[in-house]
Amino acid sequence: MKTAKAADLERIFDEGKESITDYADMSTVRKPNKDEQRALSLQLPAWLIETLDSEAARMGVSRQAVIKVWLTERADSLANA
Repeated sequence: MKTAKAADLERIFDEGKESITDYADMSTVRKPNKDEQRALSLQLPAWLIETLDSEAARMGVSRQAVIKVWLTERADSLANA
């Protein structure tokens, strides 16, 4: 693993010529809040599905990803209220 000062890492990141992951201890990397996942079946009105699909296309992600982001944002706002 390479080492660098914060300012050097910022420069390396900004230049985009070299991966900053070479400077990270990948043995300690983990996904935060990586919990057990469960499936959910959900009936939605057509207009809402169209809205989700439009947003997914705009963001370049799946409908499921948009739903997860929106639900997470809402849950976070409720937790921080």
